[in-house]
Amino acid sequence: MTKREVLNAIVNGTINEEVVAWAGAQIEKMDAQNEKRRNSVSKKAKENAPLVEKIVNELLSDEPLTATDIGAALEVSVQKASALARRAVAEGGAVAHDIKVKGKGTMKGYTRA
Repeated sequence: MTKREVLNAIVNGTINEEVVAWAGAQIEKMDAQNEKRRNSVSKKAKENAPLVEKIVNELLSDEPLTATDIGAALEVSVQKASALARRAVAEGGAVAHDIKVKGKGTMKGYTRA
């Protein structure tokens, strides 16, 4: 049964066993694809893993660092440094704190977990 035939059956209100079986098979297929995607690591995540490790193992200490400080140390943009620091927090290697920075207000500071 084609997708067009299934959609026409739904529009016409003629849902039968064949339509239900096709829909069930499509749901199983979609679940399998989602599970595969959920368990795989993206290319960018693989590229960024060494940077996250460097942040946790070399840069962070008990003194909080901002994303600006991390970006300058890694020679990446502040936005990328912020994303890497958030990933380090999500993985449990770092802790985020609100810190006051003179002239900038309150910012996120990252310390080793």
